[in-house]
Amino acid sequence: MKLFIHVFWLSFLLCTVSVSGQKTSDDSLGVIIKKANQEIYNNPDNVIKIGNNLLKNEKDPKKLIRIYLLLSTAGFAKRDFDESLQYIYKARELAKKTNDPKIQTSVLMTVAVQFQQMDLLSKSIETLDEVDKYLAELPDDLSLKHFETARSFALRGMIYKSQSNPEIALQEFLIAIKSFEKVPDQKTTYYNQSIIYYNIGTCYLTIDEPEQAQKAFQKSINIARLIKANSLEAFALKGMSEIPKQKHQNQAALDLLLQAEKLSENIGDLTLNEGVYREMAHNYLAMGKQDLYQLYSKKYFETRFKREQSELSSINHALDIHNLESQKKNKDMTARYHYLIWGILILGVLIFGLFFYSVLKIRKRNQRDHEEIKKLLSS
Repeated sequence: MKLFIHVFWLSFLLCTVSVSGQKTSDDSLGVIIKKANQEIYNNPDNVIKIGNNLLKNEKDPKKLIRIYLLLSTAGFAKRDFDESLQYIYKARELAKKTNDPKIQTSVLMTVAVQFQQMDLLSKSIETLDEVDKYLAELPDDLSLKHFETARSFALRGMIYKSQSNPEIALQEFLIAIKSFEKVPDQKTTYYNQSIIYYNIGTCYLTIDEPEQAQKAFQKSINIARLIKANSLEAFALKGMSEIPKQKHQNQAALDLLLQAEKLSENIGDLTLNEGVYREMAHNYLAMGKQDLYQLYSKKYFETRFKREQSELSSINHALDIHNLESQKKNKDMTARYHYLIWGILILGVLIFGLFFYSVLKIRKRNQRDHEEIKKLLSS
């Protein structure tokens, strides 16, 4: 897996599902979730605590969807894929019952993002195709449609990038940026733009355009600092460190990485930590600092092991859920088949009954006509 080159995409999921409910007023729930969203990149454990407290007394399905998305996003910030995935599917099941294309779109985008992060790319594309169907039902002047369209292009760009198609990925990312610019409230797109510019920078590095990469990483950093998103800033700093590293300016690269390490201390993002430790080890090795190389190499392998164990657990859980969904679909198809057979049989009986009734009616009429003819002849 190459998840250490991926960015935390679930920021795309924030504040996209409108809700109403019983126990918590819309305004108070919105304020709580807004504050929790601001902590996701810096203190995901506290966000999880807040989400679990909200769940205790909440009954309204639409509010529960929003809380489940919050918990899933916080779980992803810690790279606890298994727990995050379970909340995703809970939200998805509730979303199916709403028959609201806006909610369906947002929740399915969340599912598509998680599949992409787990390298289940075919499942991600399949879900994105489903998202596009719901997007087609939304009016063109709806802000949410531009927001979700941008997320869809951005995620497809991530998939192309992971498949070693950086040029195509760049096209998708640039379209995503333009779509986000159509969203009236630009503040809701800052997280997303920071993430996309990071990925634009990595694409430019891949096609050997370091100057363009530098500009993209700097845009990502500026936006991340504007919204105080330590995780996103750390990712962009890690990406930018590749530019002096390629020029054998290892100390300059390390200066950027040390900033990233400090920013990521309390976040608990295994993917971020893994990438930072890996790059630091490489630079220390190039500088001949064996002690520091061994220290960060050890940290890298330990973090990588934890991340892979987390991914394995979530993939197994995803497969279990996929199997259950397949079984449910098979049962539904079997039930529909049985209903079809019974329908055909009943229709056949009705047609035969009508035919038999018509034959009897014609025979009786012919017999009556025959009797009348005999009477006429005998008279």
